[in-house]
Amino acid sequence: MSSIKLKHSSGNGVSISAPDTNPSSDRTLKLPSIDADGIVATKDTSDNLVSVSGMNGGQLSNRNLIGNGDFLVAQRGTTSAFGGYHTVDRFKCQTSSVDEQPTQAQVDVASGTTPYSLGFRKAFKITNGNQTSGAGSGDLVKIQTAVEAQDVAASGWNYTSSTSYISLQFWVKSSIAQNFYFNLITRDGTISNYVMETGSLAANTWTKITKKIPGATGLQFDNNEDEGLRFEFTLFRGTDSTGTRPLNAWAALDSSTRMPDYTTTWYTTNDATFEITGVQLEVGDTPTAFEHLKFGDSLRQCQRYCFRDGTDRFHYGNYSQEHYDFPVQMRVNPTVTLESVPSGGSVNRARPCWVTITGMGSNNGNIKVKAEAEFG
Repeated sequence: MSSIKLKHSSGNGVSISAPDTNPSSDRTLKLPSIDADGIVATKDTSDNLVSVSGMNGGQLSNRNLIGNGDFLVAQRGTTSAFGGYHTVDRFKCQTSSVDEQPTQAQVDVASGTTPYSLGFRKAFKITNGNQTSGAGSGDLVKIQTAVEAQDVAASGWNYTSSTSYISLQFWVKSSIAQNFYFNLITRDGTISNYVMETGSLAANTWTKITKKIPGATGLQFDNNEDEGLRFEFTLFRGTDSTGTRPLNAWAALDSSTRMPDYTTTWYTTNDATFEITGVQLEVGDTPTAFEHLKFGDSLRQCQRYCFRDGTDRFHYGNYSQEHYDFPVQMRVNPTVTLESVPSGGSVNRARPCWVTITGMGSNNGNIKVKAEAEFG
């Protein structure tokens, strides 16, 4: 059996030996290429891993910068024929100039599929409307989410270095076989755009997409709660905002050429569908297994951006106001909607941790609150 020995200057060393049995083909042991020192994980006498301080150059937990990437949480509802944030938390379907609004929905991942076997139970589904006038130059259908600037700034990604990476992964399924484009957009300083493509997808087949994205000189992420990094997956974009555009490279955002010209097949097919799940963005040059969270943990992450009462709170008329504490601190002062309230009730003041409701006088009744602090 052949081996390689790395000797210490004092004489002893460490040997790397060939496997005990002949593998079916050559295998590659890849050393990390991140711009950081590291160690090889070892195990103790009970086969427990020791000396593991990180994974892929990042932390062992809370690796995913994108919240609700498995679409378990849908506080607002499970289906909607409107654009914007109406179903799954943290993600929206944004449209422009469509003839008929696509439907967005939280749906089940079918058993027997690869994503299902990996623990994914929900997906975000877009069903196209009837675009009777064809593919217009100003038409748009896209899926969008965003990460707070401070979360990117403190993530451990050395984003101004071209040898430091973040990794993006997700699963997609389209009823139409075609290529799609998606991108990351920075929001601080000089706005930069990094465009990627799926390659031609086979119809009605779940496909995993993985990309690694380098840092670049000039990227900026401020240490605040504003939008820092946006992820967009575009199902169709008209020629008013497409054209010659480099792929897999950072470049200043040009609103007239946000990405290459788009194939129109999906958009001009009535009731075409598109599904996505398992969205993960993490520090490092190699995507790790998706970090599944317990539902309650994912819900609390989402409640920083949207909080909706699961049940009504009863107001007794002998109190003139209600003070309502949110379960987590919201990103900014929220916009509060009273989905049910006794006669005369209205929002007096809303802050990231609470809202006060006044004007109800002696009226009894239920109060149900929805608070929004999402990005636009």
